[in-house]
Amino acid sequence: MGLISNGTTIFDAGALDSGLAKGAMTFIKKLTASSSGTLTFHNGASSVVLDNTYKEYLFTFKDIHPSATSGNPVFSFQGNAVGESGYNEAITSTHIRCANYEDDSDRYLSYGQGKDQAQGTSFQSLVDGDTGGDNDQSLAGYLHLFDPSNTTFLKHYIAKTHTSAANDVATTVFNAGYFNTTAAIDEIQFKMSTGNIDVGDICLYGIS
Repeated sequence: MGLISNGTTIFDAGALDSGLAKGAMTFIKKLTASSSGTLTFHNGASSVVLDNTYKEYLFTFKDIHPSATSGNPVFSFQGNAVGESGYNEAITSTHIRCANYEDDSDRYLSYGQGKDQAQGTSFQSLVDGDTGGDNDQSLAGYLHLFDPSNTTFLKHYIAKTHTSAANDVATTVFNAGYFNTTAAIDEIQFKMSTGNIDVGDICLYGIS
């Protein structure tokens, strides 16, 4: 049995119609941390594409581990508009978190007040508290950045991370917001609030 929408065959005998346009995810660049203070994706530098080639970009985080084991190392990001520097674009964001402790002593689902921004220019936290620095602790997740080269609208993003934090708790964070600028964004930088990114990979993909 086929699936037909508005006269167009979508599925036929379980297969997607070969004549339909299909989106694709294209690998662009992988940065691997090695006691790195920052990991930066800048359009046109080191084979990075972050322009109007794609309408959506995806950054994936794999086994991000901080060098610091104290001082609450927070994994975060910021951007630069074309021709700008300083990674201080205005961000308005939301921050929702949920957690469960290894010993099952506590759990919560709440809004992370103080982890959001309202026209703030700081690096945006992508985690609830610290990112665990023990040998068996790390962070994984992703950041979607939508149409960063658009010069009519502001620039939306959606992020989700999961950490095994220093106090032995599994924490998931949903953070979303926008760069409140109509200028094109062509640089994204990631860093810890204290110390370096000890190890881990950040990969960039373009989605068409």
